[in-house]
Amino acid sequence: MVLAHHLVWTAYGWWLPNDPRGSMSRYIASDVIADLGELHYGRKRVQPASRIIRAFYDQAKQVLKFPLLRFDPVELPAIADAFSSVISENRYTCYACAIMPDHVHILLRKHRDHAENMIDKLQTASRARVIDAGMRSTDHPVWGGDGWRVFLDSPDDIRRTVQYIEQNPIKARMPRQTWGFVVPYDNWPFHKCKG
Repeated sequence: MVLAHHLVWTAYGWWLPNDPRGSMSRYIASDVIADLGELHYGRKRVQPASRIIRAFYDQAKQVLKFPLLRFDPVELPAIADAFSSVISENRYTCYACAIMPDHVHILLRKHRDHAENMIDKLQTASRARVIDAGMRSTDHPVWGGDGWRVFLDSPDDIRRTVQYIEQNPIKARMPRQTWGFVVPYDNWPFHKCKG
């Protein structure tokens, strides 16, 4: 039984299908992107050096339709505010969230909405928020696709994923992120009911 969804998606232009680290893509739809390198399905066991990844994205910048998108620190609260609205309006329960310069991790408890719908709502609201705030132009894509969904089926998986998400900013030498819409994991659905 699925208990929670670890949802991940990128800012526009990041983690392309032929990223040197590997990807979950099974094909490359664009010939100009295909020219950047071979497709490797799945995360590579041995990860390439940072300079190789940087070189790949330096080449990608030359062929993408729009500039690679990175979020500045001042944009992160606007994105978080949009997430907060969606989570509140839809009555989602969020156990962890990391908004990185080039991607997002969010852990949401199972809900009547499918994971794909959750991603769509979060992306739509946050795109509108950064455009309305004048941080992005209307013609530049904000997000790079539908993202990935990891289905978690045990409390241990959820706790491990919470730690992983919380460590993302720290590993990137960013401040620890605390968002008002994130609640501690309470061992749902196995927590004791108060009666």
